[in-house]
Amino acid sequence: MNQATLQASTRVADRLYRKRRIINRISIILSCAAAIFGLFFLAWILWTTLSKGLGGINIALFTQDTPPPMQEGGLANALFGSAMMCGLAILIGTPLGIAAGTWLAEYAGTRKIGLVIRFVNDILLSAPSIVLGLFVYTLVVSQMGGGFSALAGAIALAFIVLPVIVRTTDEMLRLVPSQMREAALSLGVPQWKVIVQVLYRGASAGIVTGVILALARISGETAPLLFTSFGNQYWSTDLTQPMASVPVVMNQFTASPYESWQTLAWAGALVLTFFVLVLSLIARAILHRNKISHD
Repeated sequence: MNQATLQASTRVADRLYRKRRIINRISIILSCAAAIFGLFFLAWILWTTLSKGLGGINIALFTQDTPPPMQEGGLANALFGSAMMCGLAILIGTPLGIAAGTWLAEYAGTRKIGLVIRFVNDILLSAPSIVLGLFVYTLVVSQMGGGFSALAGAIALAFIVLPVIVRTTDEMLRLVPSQMREAALSLGVPQWKVIVQVLYRGASAGIVTGVILALARISGETAPLLFTSFGNQYWSTDLTQPMASVPVVMNQFTASPYESWQTLAWAGALVLTFFVLVLSLIARAILHRNKISHD
């Protein structure tokens, strides 16, 4: 290679290096700007929720029912209703989701039917919650003649929980090393025992995390409950009757002209935000502990 060719190659390399440095700096600047933009609005939302909701946090919020217009009260019945419906949704969705995710990971594998079911599950995972609420309204509330009820609300929330747990279980089980399956099967252990005693133990942290994140997601859902559980101003423990929930009460109270109702709505928003934060921290702690134990 002569001197002229070497110098030309060096100039091309220098121009390419400078171009890459410029593109890299622009990418870093745009990424930082996008992160700052998102964090700014997140901090704004959190500060607004904290500043407007902190004044409504008191004992009455957790001990008194939702009040009539222009009267003081709390969200005791709504908090109880949310806990009941979310808990029942988790009880319905968790075993079904774990069973479906196990079948996808251990039996369907990469077969065509497994790919189709995963695709359908991903569609359900991203489906608007109001669509699921309308579906349950048509299927349970309207067709079966049961009317609005907490059970219908729990079923609607279970449809939101189900694809999250299916996806999490499927992914976590497929991450378990195949050597663990082969070692257990080589000892003559039945496959169902391998799944229950070996694979579930290895994937337990991820599966539990998926359940917690599913609970965090449904705790603030409003649209499905508007079409199913509807709401109730009074304390109710009957699952076959309408039941109050914090998101529905917030939706009702924020649109009202009464200051006491608006204060309760912001207090409910703050309680839900704190609840979701706690669940997220628990999920992070479980994953972190599992990572340390594996390392």
